[in-house]
Order: sequence, then structure tokens, then C-alpha cells
Amino acid sequence: MSMREYDVIVVGTGPAGLFCAAHLAPAKVLILEKMKLPGRKLLLAGSGQCNLTHSGDVKTFTGNYGDHGNFVKPSLMACSNETVMDFFEHRGVPLFTNENDKVFPVSLRADDVLDALLDACDEAGVEIFYSEVVKSVAPNNGGYSVQTSLTAYQAKYVVIATGGMSYPGTGSTGDGYAFAESLGHTIVLPEPSLTPVYVDDHLLWDLSGISLPAKVSIWHEGKKLMTREGDLLITRFGYSGPVILDASRWMRAGDQLRIAFTPLSPEEVDTLLKERTAESGGKQIQNLLSGLSCPDRLTRALVEISGIPEGTTGGQLTSKMRGALVENLTGFPVIVERVGDFGVAMCTAGGVPLAEINKKTCESKIAPGIFFAGEVMDIDGDTGGYNIQAAFSTGFVAAKTILRMLCA
Repeated sequence: MSMREYDVIVVGTGPAGLFCAAHLAPAKVLILEKMKLPGRKLLLAGSGQCNLTHSGDVKTFTGNYGDHGNFVKPSLMACSNETVMDFFEHRGVPLFTNENDKVFPVSLRADDVLDALLDACDEAGVEIFYSEVVKSVAPNNGGYSVQTSLTAYQAKYVVIATGGMSYPGTGSTGDGYAFAESLGHTIVLPEPSLTPVYVDDHLLWDLSGISLPAKVSIWHEGKKLMTREGDLLITRFGYSGPVILDASRWMRAGDQLRIAFTPLSPEEVDTLLKERTAESGGKQIQNLLSGLSCPDRLTRALVEISGIPEGTTGGQLTSKMRGALVENLTGFPVIVERVGDFGVAMCTAGGVPLAEINKKTCESKIAPGIFFAGEVMDIDGDTGGYNIQAAFSTGFVAAKTILRMLCA
């Protein structure tokens, strides 16, 4: 019996796959999904509230993709954050932007975003088969044969939108890497990204739950790699929050983090302590530190860690004590034990190398007719909606390119 034929087969029902398929009308399109239900990882986005993009000028987005902003730029220009927001609002999903410029559905329900994507695919005449595991993608008769756990299909074009390896319980287990390798691609080693960090000798574990603006520097073998600023969350095992998550792609076990809990420089904190001691030497140290944007509980803990006995006043503060306190306030040192694994990572670094993909079309340079969309590629963005935006944008570009090729 002959294989069922389609113009396009999309593998995966994440945001990249669904958004791509929704823009492929009037082509005959099939989506294959190995899970029983669609968009399982999408439903976890933004803690189930679905931070689907970031507001502001899309031209500024490229700096939020590590070293890969240049690759994503053409897709972002073709399908901007405004394009994505219009797509959902025109389908009955009103949106709002929070104080951090993150865009959410007003309902704060990821289900509404998924339903809009599925409705758009339905309107486009897209077929979706669930519980059908793709086993292989291979060249066949000028197109590609897609073999599943149940049968085989034929298509002129295939879009691999299988995601990465984070949150494997949602079906994101790196299947697309094997398909890409079988077609001649190499793979950049997949690693967890946007992950919390676990630290050795966690001296602030009992302050779990405290969140504050901070500056974090990463030091590797005695050399500073980078510094990032943003909200920091103290956890029972280490640190999280946007500043840690965004920087985690550069962290390795054994690296040192130096955390500044105040926006003041070491020299400014040292001067402030000297001046306040001269003015109010009878006050206890933690009272002399008011106004440093550091919560009282954290200030008290840092005073203790600095070897300053409880009840010590400014007049009793030695230069050694003051030096230790300044260091802990402006460059608190911690050693990375490990970063989180794929079970807690929000996305995956690594995947199909960008050098092997046409950035203007998202088509493979090695296997013509194969397209990639979303996290299966070696793209990982910062928190704040940048990863889902990249998934939408690359899926859109793949769809528009395929339509042009079908009409040629």
C-alpha cells in the first residue's frame, strides 16, 4: 500500500511546530506528535501563565540570545513580537505586559495560548496525529519518508520542531538530534540552560525565599568571564532568579560566583561605613548599613559571616572586620557545585549547529527540504519570553519559505 503523502510534515506540537503549521495554508500539512496531548512543555511556560514574548523594540532582542543573536535576527525581523501579539489577540487571547516587560495572556492561562494555536491549525486544515512516535526521517523520491511507530508518510518538506531536552517528562527528549544526525548534520553537545545553580558550603541556605536585585560575576580559573545584573533568588540549595538563570549557560562546576548584594562599589560601601561610624559609632553594625538595598535578614547574616560578633557597634569595628564585610556585601564568594540538570532547566543549549542552517530560511544547508524551528537548534535565549519568541519566529520563517518553494 502506498504511503500517505503530504506537502509538509511537521514533527512536534510545541510553539515552533504549531505556529509553523498554522502559517502553511493552503499546503497539505500533517503534524506528528509522540505524546497523547499537544504542547505539554508550552503549558509549563511562565509557571503555567505563559510568558509568550517580551515587549519593546524587537531590534534590541538579539542581545538576549548569548552568542547566537545574529542567527535569530532575520527571523525576528520577519516575525516580531508585535506580529506574535497580534496573532493571539486576533484569536481572542487578550494580552498584557507586566512591570518587567514580559507579555502574558490576561487570563494568565497557558491553555488559552495553546488553544489559539490549535484553532489556527484547524482553520488552516492541518491534520495532527497523536501518540505517533517518529522513528526516522530519510530521503525518498525527491522528498522525505517519515517512518513512525505506526506507519510511514511521504512529504516534500519536513520541519523538525521537536524541542531540546529540558523537562523530558513533557516529551522533550532530544529526538530531533537523531533525525538531524541521520541526515548528515553534526550536533553541538546539548546542555541544560536557564537553570538554577547549586553551591558548595551554602552559608545563606536559611534565607531561602529572599529575592533582591544583585550583580553576579562568574570567575573561571581565576579569570572573570562576565557580569550580569538582575533579580537574584536565594534557595535552600543555592541561587536562582533571572540573573542566575540567564548566566547559567556560562557556568561550570568549580567556577566561583561573586555576588554583589548592593549597587554600591566596594569603595563606596567602605566610605559609607567609615562616615557612619564617625557620625554614629554607638550604633550596631547592621543599623549602619541601612539604605544599601539589602534586606535586614541578609544584612545580619553577612555581618555574622564576616566574623563580626553580635552587638558590635561601629566604634568597635576593626579594619579587618570592615574589609570582610565590604567584600561580602559587594562580592560574596560562592563555589558552583553544579548547575541544574535537564529536569529543572527551562531550555537547552546546544543542538543542530547554526552554521549548518540557513538563517534567512531555517532550511538545512546539508539536507535540502529539511527545516528546523525552535529549540532543536543551538539557540537558547534569556528568561522573559525570548525563547518562545524565537520558536514562533523561526517556525514562521520556515513556513513562509516552504510556501514560496511550493508555489515556485
